[in-house]
Amino acid sequence: MPASRIMLASGSPRRQELLALGGWEIAVRSAQVDEAPQQGETGRELTRRLARNKAAAISSVDGAVVLAADTIVVDRERLLGKPLDSAEAQRMLGQLRGRSHVVVTSIALQKADGTIVQDTCESTVPMRRYSDGEIAHYVANGEPLDKAGAYAIQDGAFEPVEMSSFSDCFANVMGLPLCHVTRSLRRLGVEPAVDVPAACIAHTGYDCRVYPAILAGAG
Repeated sequence: MPASRIMLASGSPRRQELLALGGWEIAVRSAQVDEAPQQGETGRELTRRLARNKAAAISSVDGAVVLAADTIVVDRERLLGKPLDSAEAQRMLGQLRGRSHVVVTSIALQKADGTIVQDTCESTVPMRRYSDGEIAHYVANGEPLDKAGAYAIQDGAFEPVEMSSFSDCFANVMGLPLCHVTRSLRRLGVEPAVDVPAACIAHTGYDCRVYPAILAGAG
């Protein structure tokens, strides 16, 4: 497996879906680590630690670059991961309704020689004022249980985010900030096979305006 291939240390179908947009050949091997936050950790500190631990838990095969990621929702300094059950999902969605929070995703890329590159993306997410009935219907379908903050920005049925007010990285809120991945891989000498921003925009339908700054090293 040459270095132009990526070993994704995640079983998330959303991360696999997004990473595939870069044209890299992907192998998937889920990393199992303790994701409990440590006392006093911020969302940035937690996600960077967990991404690094996930990358370290996976062995590179034939020189592949290992890519790991971790995402958390930060609501007024409270960290919201995946809900444990439907009741917690309802509480999270009610808590987030009608105002903004921050989604933090950190990535870690590890070469076969142990070199690690890390990066972090933070996106402000304004939520719409959905009703209690909409929450109940969404939770009853089981959709929120494997998602940080109990929602998916790309959910076309529930549409939790007030997209008219959203202006940050859409892919980050899905769980993998592709332009941060691209610029980090470039630091390791790995280029995408396609125009990543164009592929992301075509796939998500979101007219991203932040990618030039991100690829230039800002954000």
